Amino acid sequence: MSYSPLLVRLIDGLRCMPGVGQKSAQRIAFHLLERDREGAGGLSVALAEAVAGIGHCSRCRMFTENELCSICTASGRDSTQLCVVESPADVMALEDATGFRGLYFVMMGHLSPLDGIGPDELGLSKLAEWLGDGEVKELIIATNATVEGDATAHYLADLASRHDVTASRIAHGVPLGGELEYVDSGTLSHAFYGRRIVD
Repeated sequence: MSYSPLLVRLIDGLRCMPGVGQKSAQRIAFHLLERDREGAGGLSVALAEAVAGIGHCSRCRMFTENELCSICTASGRDSTQLCVVESPADVMALEDATGFRGLYFVMMGHLSPLDGIGPDELGLSKLAEWLGDGEVKELIIATNATVEGDATAHYLADLASRHDVTASRIAHGVPLGGELEYVDSGTLSHAFYGRRIVD
């Protein structure tokens, strides 16, 4: 069956979202048109305004409508601690789950030479300038526990050492409440070799 051109465009547009394939996009489109046209209109306006009005913080690269984001302009943040993350979602996860009161630098990805993503694409020259200012004392590396995340972490640790900044990396391993027999071997190995002295 062939759909109207507008419906086809809507379904194709929805497929740009991660994890949304043809069937999911079709289901979302039908739901919006059948049951929630008001919600669809609000979504359309919010999306258009966000695309037009949201850019990147000139300091940390987080999403914001202003020159500097609310974290960079907040008083009481510890400017000697800088946490490097791969995405804005990581910032939100750390803000929600930890009491971290330092600042962030958002790379918008990780090193991936095969995909043409190098230090320039991640804004690491801007990070190097920040580290060169001398205010940052600890660079907290919060990259994902993937091959690319590990390679990026090594690059960042080297960058920090060139600026006499202490580099640390968030721990990876057995989740809280996890039982060893059910943890996958990669995670268990990482946790075992990343062990630390018990105080």
